Amino acid sequence: MIAVRTVQVTEKSSDQRLDNFLLRELKGVPRTRIYRLIRRGEVRVNKKRAKPETRLTVGDKVRIPPLHLPDSPELPKPSPGLIGLLEQSILHEDANLLVLNKPAGLAVHLGTGIRLGLIEAIRQIRRNWRDVELAHRLDRDTSGVLIVCKNPRALRDIQGQFKEKRIEKRYHALVQGQWPDAITEIKAPLIRVLAESGERFVRVDPTGKPSATRFRILEQLTLTTLLEAIPVTGRTHQIRVHCQHAGHPIIGDPKYSVNTRVKEGTAGKEAAAKYLCLHAAELRFQLPGTDSLFQVSAPWDKSFAAQVSRYRKILSNSV
Repeated sequence: MIAVRTVQVTEKSSDQRLDNFLLRELKGVPRTRIYRLIRRGEVRVNKKRAKPETRLTVGDKVRIPPLHLPDSPELPKPSPGLIGLLEQSILHEDANLLVLNKPAGLAVHLGTGIRLGLIEAIRQIRRNWRDVELAHRLDRDTSGVLIVCKNPRALRDIQGQFKEKRIEKRYHALVQGQWPDAITEIKAPLIRVLAESGERFVRVDPTGKPSATRFRILEQLTLTTLLEAIPVTGRTHQIRVHCQHAGHPIIGDPKYSVNTRVKEGTAGKEAAAKYLCLHAAELRFQLPGTDSLFQVSAPWDKSFAAQVSRYRKILSNSV
């Protein structure tokens, strides 16, 4: 059992979200349990209840309740294959940042049923990566540009840019059907919902938070459409739910699409996507400590590229 303790926030954790702070302090504790502790008020910041997104400042005192934890094995070492994959995915590295092309299917951090996430693996690969932190997140099955910060100052800088909406994000999405030319932006409020099964998902709801995504058709195929999506707001699953709301869910999305397979012509063969066909293609932001705009792009991973190639082939065969 871990006894109750109070941790004072240092410069290293300044401006960090409470949930991220607890994930580091309570290594091995499932993310769902950490959120439950916060929701019940068992975690306190300066003797007051707080929310997961509460930003911490130097000197804050965080009360962490006593926890009964089973003996957990040591964090597994990343395999040589994973190490090679992550090293090959580096798009940019400097003294402050590590920018990766995250592979689809790799969770960014530990969670229920996930023994090793990208950030835990990265910290074990090189000595100067030991203290890196995620600046933002991508869903497990989403590939593309991911920023990791090497020091607290860079983390505050990048997260500040995200908060102030100064970072421009461009995604590529392969969606079912023919996306209408007229749909160039979707403004639909989103709300988080807990299903009876315990699964969390997001849906369009008038009482939800304002949400907007801009869309541009990149390529129109016979059975699918390749889109560029620019999230104006940054809600959970925003692009996925807005595509579903438009009647064109993303290929390979089991959560927001009843049918994630698309018929291949009259032969009736089905093309099943291994992963969600959503890719964080580009980020534009300021490098910490500079005033110049920095742009980084990530090529499609093999899974996404294979799906686009498959539907191009179907189009050429149908002509």
